[in-house]
Amino acid sequence: MSVLSNLSASGRAVRLAEAKSDRSDIRCPGVTRISTLYKDDRFEKCQLASIARRTAKYPNICMALVDERRAPSRDVAKPPGVLAYDLVQGALVRWSSTVDKSLPDPPTAVLLHGILGCRKNWGSFARRLANAFPTWQFLLVDLRCHGDSASMKKRGPHTVSSTALDVLKLVAQLRLTPRVLIGHSFGGKVALSMVEQAAKPLARPVRVWVLDATPGKVRPGGNKEDHPAELISFLSTLPKEVSSKRDVVEVLIREGFSMDVAQWVVTNLRPTESPGSPTSFSWAFDLEGIAEMYQSYEEKNLWEIVEDVPGGVHVNFLKAERSLHRWALEDIQRIRAAEELAADEGGAVEMHVLEDAGHWVHADNPDGLFKILSSSFQMLK
Repeated sequence: MSVLSNLSASGRAVRLAEAKSDRSDIRCPGVTRISTLYKDDRFEKCQLASIARRTAKYPNICMALVDERRAPSRDVAKPPGVLAYDLVQGALVRWSSTVDKSLPDPPTAVLLHGILGCRKNWGSFARRLANAFPTWQFLLVDLRCHGDSASMKKRGPHTVSSTALDVLKLVAQLRLTPRVLIGHSFGGKVALSMVEQAAKPLARPVRVWVLDATPGKVRPGGNKEDHPAELISFLSTLPKEVSSKRDVVEVLIREGFSMDVAQWVVTNLRPTESPGSPTSFSWAFDLEGIAEMYQSYEEKNLWEIVEDVPGGVHVNFLKAERSLHRWALEDIQRIRAAEELAADEGGAVEMHVLEDAGHWVHADNPDGLFKILSSSFQMLK
């Protein structure tokens, strides 16, 4: 009998508000993927300031790319790591942060996942973008307490703001100047917070995409809406190590969570390396930290940066047509009003609706999302 079989079910009907995992790993032709666990945590404010002085030009020449994993230093004790990431590069990108520092970085987009997600959520979509826009590169990040970044113990508080600062440190250390920031749900607020904390070092123009999230307080949902806080709470009652992913799926379904949510959650289980022992799995996240992050997501208010957008910053909100996320008429009206204000101040705010999609926009309607986002990569050369 499974160790999970005695867990009781309460029959709650729950839809989670964070992204489905990318279940495919098919590479697009002409796309290079560099997977790196970045471990140098040295960071100075002057590094952020230097980003503003770099442009996003690229040499239109093809060449082989080099794996960016750094050799461990024998002389210097390793400080705590920053974040784990993948760098998906188009066929015409010849840049590497470790090969020739004199080369200007190519136009770069940063893609951020939501609560209980990971960088793999964006894998297939990023490869599609890189195939369509071969001069661009796409930085996929595991946020603090998530995925491979969970093993890097980060100091609290675990908030939207501290998560955004993590990403700013990473792009500075990689010597990148993001031209596009794309964040889903919690990641959308992180992208807005990046603008709030480092508006000047960001490139101009820079386009920010907030996918199915509002800038203000997350409102309570109805019975049929998603309840991520309940999922986080229930996951905290499960064993830290389990023998079967299927057992976890069954328990989650009995508890009232949907099959989609259950199958997505178990993508956070990783095989436990125990030589000579039966195969088991452990969770690849810091659930206590994630609970704190989700509370910050519910409470963080970023309306000020939306209603007073810096010049050269274009903030795009995307609402999923079938989303169970807590959109209110007041939010939509306030964003519409911000569109007019920004136009007068040299910035921009824009509202979009993705048809035939629920909250998991990049899984529910990837074609529609690709069409909407493509404008950013066509306009920013």
